[in-house]
Amino acid sequence: MFLNSLESAREGLEMAEPNGGSAQRAPWREVHCEDALAWMEREGVLRGCSLITSLPDASELPELSLEEWKQWFVGSARRAVASCPPEGVAIFFQTDIKREGTWVDKGYLVSRAADECGAAMLWHKVFCRRPPGTVTYGRPAYAHLLCFSAGVRDAVAHSTADVLPELGEMTWSKAMGAEACALACRYVRDRTATRTVVDPFCGVGTVLAVANALGLDSVGVELSRKRARRARSLRWSESAGFSGGRIRSGSSRA
Repeated sequence: MFLNSLESAREGLEMAEPNGGSAQRAPWREVHCEDALAWMEREGVLRGCSLITSLPDASELPELSLEEWKQWFVGSARRAVASCPPEGVAIFFQTDIKREGTWVDKGYLVSRAADECGAAMLWHKVFCRRPPGTVTYGRPAYAHLLCFSAGVRDAVAHSTADVLPELGEMTWSKAMGAEACALACRYVRDRTATRTVVDPFCGVGTVLAVANALGLDSVGVELSRKRARRARSLRWSESAGFSGGRIRSGSSRA
């Protein structure tokens, strides 16, 4: 089980010092190559963890109709929120889509799933994907970053900007931008008691790399073996950005 391996990893990485204390250790990373929903169902509530993720877009599940994908999306978001312990937060990065003459609001779909789990929204940020005033077609010019929790509550004094000018550097076309990712990871580090970030749809490991760089342990789940391999080696620093993978700027995962 993941929770047992989590405790073993933490204990194994604690190094005794002569004064009886423990040396500061480097954050660790673990990537599982398997189906995210099956993994979350098996592991249950991930004690000591927060979740930061981006659920796959309808274009990534072409075998489903739009309505079937919406049902899958809400169910997957519900599973992710249910996996988050009361001391943690579940943060979702999503971009709406325009499909079949309609606007699909993923922020609403995630909020609906969280509400069904009894989790409250702590904040909702908007990141610009294109300059204000830009006309877009397949996707809008902004992305959502939404935070939910069953137990954590946010003080008004801790408020930060709600509209951010850019996503930041991206590792691939469906990745979370570095600026959005860093904001989410800093919130977990500074405003919760959790010290492990789990991304059940980790792709090439953007969230994992940023979490490690900011002092958090990270766990990812990715069905693609190729992306899982990249997720194990991707690195990020605030000064140098990403390394160990192809970097691009552009659209984000919806």
